Amino acid sequence: MKRWLLRLFDGIVGGIVLALFALMRRLGPERAPAMCAAVARTIGPWLPVHRVGLANIRAAFPERDHAWHAAMLKAEWDNLGRVAGEYVHLDKLFDFDPANPRQGRIQSDDVGLFIDLLTDGKPALCFSAHLANWELAALAPPAYGMDSAVVYRMPNNPIVAREIQRIRAASMGQLIRSRNQAPIEIAAALSAGKHVGMLTDQHFSRGVDITFFGRRCKANPAIARLARHFDCPVVGVRVIRRAEGGFTIQGAGPLTLPRDAAGKVDVKAATQMINGIVEGWVREYPGQWLWFHRRWR
Repeated sequence: MKRWLLRLFDGIVGGIVLALFALMRRLGPERAPAMCAAVARTIGPWLPVHRVGLANIRAAFPERDHAWHAAMLKAEWDNLGRVAGEYVHLDKLFDFDPANPRQGRIQSDDVGLFIDLLTDGKPALCFSAHLANWELAALAPPAYGMDSAVVYRMPNNPIVAREIQRIRAASMGQLIRSRNQAPIEIAAALSAGKHVGMLTDQHFSRGVDITFFGRRCKANPAIARLARHFDCPVVGVRVIRRAEGGFTIQGAGPLTLPRDAAGKVDVKAATQMINGIVEGWVREYPGQWLWFHRRWR
């Protein structure tokens, strides 16, 4: 595609997305997610990616029948629509109060774990997954006063990328773009004592071989490699969308990672362990995970 045509296409798409963001803001944090969920439930099953999701969930839960598979995918389209509608309202949605952790829209029973991370004087590695509204997990460390950094993937459209970066920058600490120099930036953040978070549940072509739901796939070993080098705490953080509304943020760890004969973190075994925890999360709330990604290739 010619450069001028690509710029025109990016401009049109970017303009549409910005207009949709503006509409979501006008609708507010309650109506916007509800509207987007209704649209996603209606249109989603007709999209080609729905077939990817159906194949994935059938393979992951072969003991379940078609009605259950369809119901879980319908729930995930609903969840994905809500995530889209919630995006521009993240600052309004995140009302977590560490002094009253079981009140409000955002709740948690793991205050003790997060306080330990804040006060132990060490950097930490935090992994999460595309569950419920996964963006909320990145807002948790600043809420506790943690010096944090988040690894994220920049959208290809430059207009959309700038707007998303603006939204995230307001409340997510340091932003580390997923690119070639990201490992250097992550290492610098850990050396500075920061808590670094990243999503670890998608296909990574240069990754290590593990099993996920009993099927072979490639997984990103970054958390394990960094833990081997820095020997810092590793914790999991997940978001659960509650049926009555609102979210619960839960922690797992600090993990006792498997080690090799020299006492160093075993990268492959640790990566398998981390993904095993994520699999447990997905099994508990299968209607809240992003089944439409081609994890197994």
